[in-house]
Amino acid sequence: MNHAFPCGTLPLDFVGTLRARRNDLPTEKLATPELLDDWFVESGMLDLAPGASEVDLSIAVDLRESIYDLVVARMDGRPLPADAVAELNLHASGMPVTLRLGPDGTTRTGSVPQGLAALAREAVEILGGPDGALLRECARPECTQTYLDRSRGHRREWCAMRTCGNRVKAATYRARQHSTQS
Repeated sequence: MNHAFPCGTLPLDFVGTLRARRNDLPTEKLATPELLDDWFVESGMLDLAPGASEVDLSIAVDLRESIYDLVVARMDGRPLPADAVAELNLHASGMPVTLRLGPDGTTRTGSVPQGLAALAREAVEILGGPDGALLRECARPECTQTYLDRSRGHRREWCAMRTCGNRVKAATYRARQHSTQS
């Protein structure tokens, strides 16, 4: 598996394909068209790889960055950037992923533009609805993953406990142990 899905929200997991955004060298998880294909299949959005091209990859990265810009603006309480809104709305108006019922159940197929349209529509729902108030960024300094804080009391700090939460807690424990031994 090439991709992680810590948020449980596909547009925010898609935004997370550029890891550690504030680092000098962020990690790009969509470096090739094949990795974009993998993302669509691993996310469960499509059952078959859509056969992404370099152009599709460039368009997908542009959409990802527009979604990120909108998420950050919403978290900061700033007006949504008009160019990012236009980009998101353009994709959201695209054709949906094709669902078919067959003898083995449901299959989901589509092109890259169809997959991006599904992501854009879900991002519109988040950003334009009440869930927008639940947007957070992971508190681990090396992580810039965004997520929806649906925890009781809205005090969730990390994108995922099993990754960032455990790392922060382990580092805090080690620092505490080191200070008591000094």
